[in-house]
Amino acid sequence: MNSKVLHVFEDGLVMRCAVPGDTEALVEFNARVHSDRGWDSPDLGVGAWVRDLMTKPHPTFSVDDFLVVEDPDTGEIVSSTNLIPQTWSYDRVEFGVGRPELVGTHPDYRRRGLVRAQFDVLHRWSAARGHKVQVITGIPYYYRQFGYEMGLNLHGGRRGPAAYVPSLGEGKAESYTVRPAQVDDLDFVAECVSEGHKRQPINCIRDSALWRYQLEVQSSESAPAVIMSLIETAPLDDAPGGKPVGFLAHGVVRWGRSLAVISYELKPGVSWWAVTPPVLRYLKAQGEARACYYDAPDAPAFDTLLFSLGAEHPSYSVVAEWLPKVDDPYAWFVRVDDIPDFLRTIAPALEVRLASSVMVGHTGELTLSFYRSGVKLSFEQGRLAAVEPWMPSGDEGMGRFPDLTFLQLLFGYRSLSELDMAYADCFATLEGRLLLNAIFPKQASEIWCVA
Repeated sequence: MNSKVLHVFEDGLVMRCAVPGDTEALVEFNARVHSDRGWDSPDLGVGAWVRDLMTKPHPTFSVDDFLVVEDPDTGEIVSSTNLIPQTWSYDRVEFGVGRPELVGTHPDYRRRGLVRAQFDVLHRWSAARGHKVQVITGIPYYYRQFGYEMGLNLHGGRRGPAAYVPSLGEGKAESYTVRPAQVDDLDFVAECVSEGHKRQPINCIRDSALWRYQLEVQSSESAPAVIMSLIETAPLDDAPGGKPVGFLAHGVVRWGRSLAVISYELKPGVSWWAVTPPVLRYLKAQGEARACYYDAPDAPAFDTLLFSLGAEHPSYSVVAEWLPKVDDPYAWFVRVDDIPDFLRTIAPALEVRLASSVMVGHTGELTLSFYRSGVKLSFEQGRLAAVEPWMPSGDEGMGRFPDLTFLQLLFGYRSLSELDMAYADCFATLEGRLLLNAIFPKQASEIWCVA
């Protein structure tokens, strides 16, 4: 392959950027290495996802954002990763994010440092592109090895038997209907989803190109693909229908017995109580019609609806009796290489939080110890005037956080009290506690990304 060699390992394996000619090998490799059923049962959804990234125009990703490690003796790909650039926001302050994805190594080549070497490259790429944060989902613990901490909620939701969905009643007509979204609907979709973003501090931002990619370009066979739909008023008596009131995204296929809802948003002023029962009836019909992700003869029959909308969502109070089981969230791994730089980036958001707290107008310093490093924040009349690296000595620090636990506080994943209870070496003075509670309150976020 005509690709620049980035690294040669001691055993002769070669790391390089992918080229278009790698497409089929990458599809085959990733479908096998990421299959929940094992190497010999390829995951066709993952394969379709890789083919999309390699062959279709993506607004932020290109072919050479894939890394491959190749065995020159066989010509086979034995490990691979990639980096998907994204834009996220922190209380409406936008920043660049690098999202490593599709991280995998052939079972025969593991424990040789192949992923670590690739992550060194991905992190350099991400920094060169101005990304402030890297994020990844994955198996427990693994990415802690590369400077990540579990610091954001991932999924979580409410589920229940499809049989619990309230019936419409004989002779009645639905007040709201659901139809597939079209390109002309994307402005409304973006506005609707942006309203939902106001409920949480951390969000993934899509521009029009990303919305269009997800609707028109990404293949329906791809593992991350969803069905995007509009919720509209139905014609009743002499009243015309077709007025959009909300947005819905659910799986193209079922996961086992369940059909999962990934996004559900309504316009301001529209009743969740009124709209949700028709949406549930639509989803029940979709679940009965959709194939299982692993469409095998022994695939389980549909019987469950899942609102995978995070730890908190306005619809949960409405569906409490229909979807009674609570699914606790897992977590995103997050990495912030330069904490002082990131704090300077989100300073406007922190100043707004401070202004609505008991520490409004504060002047003074906040020193945070990470034991082997630290940061000093200087406030002047409520403005974050400076953020600088700071080296603690001994038990110095108005707030002290072992390892990478500060990231849990930074992204609203855990409260200071929760960290204090979990870690004996987490500590804050009274002034430090008041400031930290003001600018880093616990707030749940649910991130829906385009991959």
